[in-house]
Order: sequence, then C-alpha cells, then structure tokens
Amino acid sequence: MADNPNPELDYAEAEALATKPKKKGVKRRIFLAGSALLVGGGIFGVWWTDSSVKARGKALTTGDGEHSFNTWMKIAEDDTVTVYSPHIDFGQGSHTALGQMLADELDADWEKVKIEQAPSDLAFANAALAKGFLPEMVGEMVAGLLPDAIIGMMARSLPLQITGGSSAIRFTGEVGMRKTGAAVRAALVAEAADRLGVPAEELTTADSKVLHAASGKSLRYGELAAGAAERSLTGDPVLKTRDQWRLIGKPVPRRDIPAKVDGSAVYGIDFTLPDMRVATISAAPVRGGKLESVDESPALAVKGVEKVVKLEDAVIVVGKGYWPATKGLAALSPTFTDGGHAAVSSPAIYAAQDKLRSGGKADNEGGEGDVDAAFKTAGAKVVQAEYRVPFLHHAMMEPFALTGHYKDGTLTLWGGLQDPLSTRARAAKAAGIDVDNVVFNPMIMGGGFGRRFPDIVEAIDQIAVLAKQVPYPVKLVWSREEDVRRGTYRPQSSAGLKASIKDGNITGWRTDYVQSGNAEGEVPFIYAIPAISRRHFAYQSNQIDGPWRSVNATQIGFYTESFMDELAAAAGADPYQFRSKHLPAGSRHLAVLDMVAKRSGWGSALPEGVGRGIAIVESFGTIVAEVVEASVKEDGSPKVLKAWAVVDCGTTVNPLNAEAQIAGGLIMGLSSAIGEQVTLDKGAVVESNFSDYPILKLADAPPAIDVYFIESGAKTGGIGEPGLPPASPALANALSTASGKRIRTLPLLTQAKA
Repeated sequence: MADNPNPELDYAEAEALATKPKKKGVKRRIFLAGSALLVGGGIFGVWWTDSSVKARGKALTTGDGEHSFNTWMKIAEDDTVTVYSPHIDFGQGSHTALGQMLADELDADWEKVKIEQAPSDLAFANAALAKGFLPEMVGEMVAGLLPDAIIGMMARSLPLQITGGSSAIRFTGEVGMRKTGAAVRAALVAEAADRLGVPAEELTTADSKVLHAASGKSLRYGELAAGAAERSLTGDPVLKTRDQWRLIGKPVPRRDIPAKVDGSAVYGIDFTLPDMRVATISAAPVRGGKLESVDESPALAVKGVEKVVKLEDAVIVVGKGYWPATKGLAALSPTFTDGGHAAVSSPAIYAAQDKLRSGGKADNEGGEGDVDAAFKTAGAKVVQAEYRVPFLHHAMMEPFALTGHYKDGTLTLWGGLQDPLSTRARAAKAAGIDVDNVVFNPMIMGGGFGRRFPDIVEAIDQIAVLAKQVPYPVKLVWSREEDVRRGTYRPQSSAGLKASIKDGNITGWRTDYVQSGNAEGEVPFIYAIPAISRRHFAYQSNQIDGPWRSVNATQIGFYTESFMDELAAAAGADPYQFRSKHLPAGSRHLAVLDMVAKRSGWGSALPEGVGRGIAIVESFGTIVAEVVEASVKEDGSPKVLKAWAVVDCGTTVNPLNAEAQIAGGLIMGLSSAIGEQVTLDKGAVVESNFSDYPILKLADAPPAIDVYFIESGAKTGGIGEPGLPPASPALANALSTASGKRIRTLPLLTQAKA
C-alpha cells in the first residue's frame, strides 16, 4: 500500500467511513466526504493526489512493454488491451459488458481485449461510481461543478469500490469506461497525427489501428501506446453515437463462462495454500446473544482438530481439513445467552409493526396533494388492504469461505466480497492493525445478492481475529446452516394501503409501511394520481437486515402492484387497462406496459383454472413490466406456466447477458414469492438449510421466459436487479384471478397450507 496520498485525510477517517453501512446513505457520505476534502485538503492537494494515485495504479499493473491510461486500462506493445474492472464478478456478467463499452469507444480489436479484476487498492477506488451517484443526490448542476479530481478523492476517502445497486453499467460503464476508451482513442489519434505528419481529422480508427486512408498508412495501437500514454487525456471526449457502435448492443459471449464450465475458475471456497488449516464456526443461535461457556476437550479429542477459538458470541474449531473441523464442532455443546431477545418471534414482529403503523410517528414521508381530502370527497369509493412480507435470506450457492494468513505483521486475505477496499478497512480494525498492513485478494463469488457487503459480513472480523491465532494460513468456512441462521436478511415488512376511486380513476393513494432502516433510495411511484402519500415507519428487530436483490423495490413493488389489481377490481376495470389510464400518455412506462400486454396476448382466452397477472415497477433507472400465467395445484401450491418481461433500460449493452439477468431476477422473484421465508421463534431463526428454506426448483419454474428490450435511448439504467420486483405481484395477481382469493401475505405456500 502506498503512503497516504493526502496528508489532510487520515486513513483512520477512511476506515471509519468504510465500516458504515453502504446500503443506506452512501450518496450522502460521498457528498460529505467531498465537502471535507474541499475545506481540509485544498484544491492543490487534491490535484496532486489525483496525479499521485495514477502513478500508484500504473506501478501496480504495468510491466515492461505496457502503458497505462487512467489506471483503468493499459495497452501492450503487441496491441493487447487490458481493462481493469473495479466490480467483482459474482455471475452478473459485468466484466464483459464493461470491456465492451471501453473497447467500442477505443475501437479496439475485441479479440485482443482482456478484462481483469482491479486490485484492492485506493488507486482503484471507483470515481466513476461516485460521479454517477452524485447527480441523484445533489442534482446535475451541483454535481457538474465538481472537478473529476475532487470526485476521485471522494471515492478514495470513503473508500468506494462496491459492486451493487445495479451500478456497474449505468455508472462505471457510462461515466468511466466509455469516456476512458474515447479519451485514449483521441490520444492515440493525436500521437499518430504527429508521427505521420498529417491532420488528426484525416485519421480514422478500427481494430486497434489508426488509419490514414489518403496515404494508405496505418499505425498499430501498440506502436503508439508509449507516446499516447504521455499525453493528457481529455476529461470530456466525444463519444460515439448509437449508429457508430460495433460492440455495444451486441450479444458478445461472456468471458467468464468457459472457466466456470471447465472448472478452472477458483472461488473462495476452492482456494488452497500449502499447510493451510480449515476452520468452521457456530455462533449464538439468538442474534445478540453471547457465548457463556464451552468445554473444548470433546473437539480437541477429534483426530485432526488442532485448536478451539472462543469469540464473544461464537466458537470456532480449527483442523487439518473441513471434515475434522466440522466433526469437532459437532462434538461441542456451547451455551449461549439470548441477549434479552427470547420474546422475539415473527408474529410478534408483525404485531409490533401493526401497532407502530396505527399509532406511531413516521420517520419519513413523501408525496404531493391532499390525500385525506381525496378520501373524503363525495362519491369516492375508498379501498383499504394490508400486506405482509417475511424476512428473506440471500441463499448464496457459495457460503462464506475466507482465507487469512497473518505473518510478519501483515494480514493477507483471500475471498469474494462486494467491496474490497472496505473489506481491508474492516479487517484492519478487527485485527487491530493499520489498514496499510492488510492485503485483500478479491475472488469471484458464488452469488451475492447484497449479502457480501463488508459492513454486514461478520466473517471478516472472524477470519481477521482467527488468522492472528493460527501460525498457518487458515480458511474459515461457514456451513450452510450457519449461513442460513446468521444471515442479514431482507427486512420483514408490512404495509397498509388506502386509496379512493371516483369515476373509474384513482384520486388519492396512501402507503404506510413498516420495516427497518430509513426511506433513502425510495422506489419511484410511477402513476399519475392527484394526491399521493408514502410514509415509512422504522422498526428494528434483533436481526441485522441487509440489502437484498432490488432492495426496497421488492417490497414496495409487491405492495403497489398487488393493490393496483385490487383497485382495478373495485373500479370494475381490466388490470392492464386500469394501469394504462393512470400512466402519462407517451411515457416510457406506458410503452413498456403496452408491449408486455401485446407480447403476452393479454385479454385472450385462458384454460379453465389458469390466471394471468401483470405488474410494472421502475427501479435503478430501469422500467420492467412482467406478465405471469399460473394455476393452483391440487395441494393449493402455485404452478407458474408462462412468463413475459419487457424492459426499458435505455441501452442494452449486451442483450445476451441482459436477458439472462432479467430472467434470473424474475425466477428469483417467483422463488421468494412462492416458498422462501425466514421465521423467528424465541429470538432464533427457525430455518437451517434448503430443506426448510425452499428455493424454486427447475420443475416448478416457467418452461420459457420471453424477454424483450425496448431501446429507448434514455439514460442507461441498471440490469441486475430490476427484473425481480414485478415477479411477485404478477404471480400473486395471476393466482388471485385463478382462485378468486386475494393474496396479501407472502410466501404463497403458507397460504396453501392455511
């Protein structure tokens, strides 16, 4: 790690910022960090720091015969272009898409482009992400006043290297990769113009070459890279227009797939080192409880077990392999306190939320118009409903598996987490060492869905403490049971909705919902209604809640779109037509809704016992409408027959991958709606594995999912999460039509058993 490039900003401050939750308020902290830098560092310090960090990035990634540009890419003399992605690969395909975006603007030969993981170093803090978030918080005008160097320092001070929020393409790709590619192309052209002695306007680029048509001469990028790297890159390059794209918008095969198919890809759980030990852990069954006592001798009597480590709320067994460690852990009988949470249960949480919603004070309220007056208007029909959704587990295929080695004062870590820089900061704090003495090697992940943000990963603290007590490299593996019972779940949430209808139109709407946290990052309310109110009531159980794929859009989407069907029924209207009349004419939302109705054959006859449901949700700058056809089995459980999704994300960078992301989100939404729930009893999680936390099986998934993209050219939105939120209300609406029974509580299997 380089010396602190900004003497005015102590690493302890960055570390403190890094350990704060990123799911709520990251944009605010970016702004506050920037303000502090402006006051404390001064503009000259900021510019010097930006230059210093570029040099640091170059030193970390550039070898002989290679030339670095803006830390995010390098060109070798053999024309190889290497793109460094600040985002982690956990199956979302962003590495390939980011490479496409940069390579297209660069006019690089795609066969000579490589995409690699950026190092976990402040030189690779994601300034493009900070720049992307800023306009959402302070507005385009204010954000536009901040120089790129200052925004870069904001990113480093947080430090910011997250993968989440469907931000890779819409922010890093658009703000960082495309502009970097275009700026480097301009520098290569300028270098070629000087060498050939011709005006730059006479030159064109293609397949990693600069061409001069009049003379027939050309220069390879590898020949030009050294000189071009010495030039200052423009901060505002001219980007290609849509008709000039060669790679953006094309279904380019993902670069990560071959290694995952042939087994050569190494995940955290696969990682090995010579003389490595393996450990596993059991924490207090009730979150908030503490370890009271444990007799170590039964574990130490197991062949291969070497050590038992006691933590404040857990016990770890270390062995020469996972099996002896697991066997040793099973031999123990630790006792834990309940932390005073023995009365906590899922029904008790719902009861407390109902009480808070009916008599408590909202911590956040938004909307416009006089809702109460709308409800009291003569002739208005008032409809009310209450909805409930449970805690949801992330259910990653790969549980936590982090390897650590503490030697000569340095802690080296290997594993898959969603923010490498903050992982370093948290590990340093847990180990009681300086962040400069922590090295984190980010690896690909077997799923994430928001579970792997460092601020909610206790495993980082555990491996940091454990590594200092074991004189070998040690891998800490969470069992599936530990993963399920110690999750950081999507919040258990409930809502009361109320609306008035007059002359077939909604005149007033109120959503009162209760869950943990605050209301930052609200989901847009897309319907044109004269009076709307949305009030959030904060409630916290003994659980640690975390961002779950699509965050608040999954709950709010279910509430809003299920209630829209109820209002359509109350108005005697078709659910699709009812939504249409409440969306602005000519809007992107209406175009998406109309297209999904058209593609699904909305209004056509259905077999007896089959229902068709529709829903539309905007999240992360992307609009998705979905239609589901479903029936009810003899045992009362749902059967999904067909599904359609229409998406407007502005620009689809890689249609092949985008389709997979939307379909995957839709299936995850169906799975969560049908059977997934985490329940509490006496303060502890009841579920422990996939046997009692059922994930949708292939046999129960729709045989085919029709995904269609509208290329509106609007500002690019996210793609990894927006496919999920419409799925649960579309399914619930379909089943309500098929059975005549309105569904307001998830999961659906609990309704079948009721």
